[in-house]
Amino acid sequence: MAMINRRSALMLAASIFALPVRALAAPMRVTLYKNPQCPCCEGHAAYLNKNGFSVDIVETDDLLAMFREAQVPSRLEGCHLIKMDGYVVIGHVPMEAIRKLLTERPKIIGLSIPGMPVGLPGMEGPRSGPIAVYEIAPGAGRSRVFMTV
Repeated sequence: MAMINRRSALMLAASIFALPVRALAAPMRVTLYKNPQCPCCEGHAAYLNKNGFSVDIVETDDLLAMFREAQVPSRLEGCHLIKMDGYVVIGHVPMEAIRKLLTERPKIIGLSIPGMPVGLPGMEGPRSGPIAVYEIAPGAGRSRVFMTV
């Protein structure tokens, strides 16, 4: 049986640490629920797939009931609902907000960019300015700005 020398062992260890974290971990599975008639949601799913998630798309004719069940206030509804790691993400939320959510793990229901603003992943086109990402807080439909993108 061949033994590796100390230098080879150190080089192997260094190469493992040089790999991106997502290359070492399995992609996080998330589920995107969408209205069957909405075409932009596939664009957001593709964006999430490119950023290390494994997205299952489920078409539903009862998205409003899912928003109610998740305690999403009507003013924060969007074109789709994503369930990921104990949170909901509504609309075309970019990775910087999703990463912040999953890193900081605040005690909220999730995040929302209501409506369908242009200039976000899956809603291609020029952005007219900063867009607020709202946190969905538990209790009486409270919300506040989580961050601006």
